[in-house]
Amino acid sequence: MPGLIRGVARTAVVAGTATAVSNRVSRRQAGRWAQQDYDQQQAARQAAAPAPAAPSLSTEDDMDNKIERLKQLGDLKAQGVLTDEEFEAQKRRVLA
Repeated sequence: MPGLIRGVARTAVVAGTATAVSNRVSRRQAGRWAQQDYDQQQAARQAAAPAPAAPSLSTEDDMDNKIERLKQLGDLKAQGVLTDEEFEAQKRRVLA
């Protein structure tokens, strides 16, 4: 009789462990699927949202901005903050 009880107890432990592992795997997989669904929904929402239009500057405004930037660069060069090479490089970037 003790051998029978030991066998039943072992079977109960194995079955309980298998059930617990199976449930944990199922919960983890459901969580992964839920995360994938959420990510797909977020991507769809971002794709559906219209991109904000960049404000277009008129040619005159653009030129005013460039002139202002060149004046600032000239002031920095006059103060000794920028070297001649740095000034020329920044000037090329502004005018490009």
